[in-house]
Amino acid sequence: MRINRAGGIIGAMLVSAVAMGASAANAQSTMSAPADVAVQQVAGSTTPPGTRPDTSIVRDVRRALRRVPDMDDSEIHIRASRGVVTLTGTVPETWQISRAANASRSVLGVRAVTNRLTLRKPDAAASE
Repeated sequence: MRINRAGGIIGAMLVSAVAMGASAANAQSTMSAPADVAVQQVAGSTTPPGTRPDTSIVRDVRRALRRVPDMDDSEIHIRASRGVVTLTGTVPETWQISRAANASRSVLGVRAVTNRLTLRKPDAAASE
């Protein structure tokens, strides 16, 4: 008997909390701006929710690459299309190929990474 009574009390509390929340939401949505205040509507983004513009992704991937210690990103080219990042170009050391892909994957909005980085061949002049 005590369990049913407690359940009834909790249920009544939930119903009243939901009713109070709904009335507060209606009060906010039906309020209008004072006559002396100009209201401006700003057009929203045309991208679907949860996606980021490719230009932002490219910028943030470049920043992520520059945060990797000893990473030479001077000859890495970054492209993004709908969150799919493509890395092309060359790096001086093998470990930088996988590290660049990992850094790219960590960026918000990146859905996949196509890693086409190759190892840079040493210059003939530099070896002499």
